[in-house]
Amino acid sequence: MRINKYIANAGICSRRKADELIANGNVKINGIIVEELGRNVAQGDVVEVNGRIIDHTHKNVYVAVNKPKGYITSMDDNKDRQTVADLVMDIPERLFPVGRLDYNTTGLLIMTNDGQMTYTLTHPKHEVYKTYVAKVAGVISDARISRLRRGVDIGGFVTSPAKVKVIKQMPRYALVEIKIREGKNRQVRKMFAAVGNKVQELQRTEIGQIKLGRLMEGHYRKLTNDEIKYLKSL
Repeated sequence: MRINKYIANAGICSRRKADELIANGNVKINGIIVEELGRNVAQGDVVEVNGRIIDHTHKNVYVAVNKPKGYITSMDDNKDRQTVADLVMDIPERLFPVGRLDYNTTGLLIMTNDGQMTYTLTHPKHEVYKTYVAKVAGVISDARISRLRRGVDIGGFVTSPAKVKVIKQMPRYALVEIKIREGKNRQVRKMFAAVGNKVQELQRTEIGQIKLGRLMEGHYRKLTNDEIKYLKSL
């Protein structure tokens, strides 16, 4: 098995991140620094990452978190802000967020120690739709909805066609459901800004077939066997 896949399967990080660790000299096999990215791991080899021996007997854990506003999607923060790691502190395994939600966005976040699944869910080729409900300022016209459905320029990047429907239009704001495949930084907010509607509140409600449901804000739940099977099928 290639070393990057071995590290990912152990839940340490994604294969891409594993390649970075190898290139930086942070990975050893049998006490010797790995110098080639394509190196294979043989049965009985002892693999170390950042000085810690990888234990392949670990248990993979998969949880859905309802991220509150004011938390950053990171495992630690040098500005001493609250992180999503604080929401799963009672889980003994070290979990990592799959993708990101910005500081002011709430809703569904999957966290796991399965590096291979993290790679699968975040790779653009798998086209996993993420569903958001946005409260946007003003009236959102049919023309603006059409632009979002076709794809808009959010500053040097043209988004893929989105699935959009208006849930409710009020005199001063609208509730809009939008489904996108990419995960660019603050993408949904930038998309609405591009058509002239500022996002006031934003919540992610679904990732593929995984739904936030009635999970309370700041809480988590373990994914069901069917949900895990679905994610692995991707």
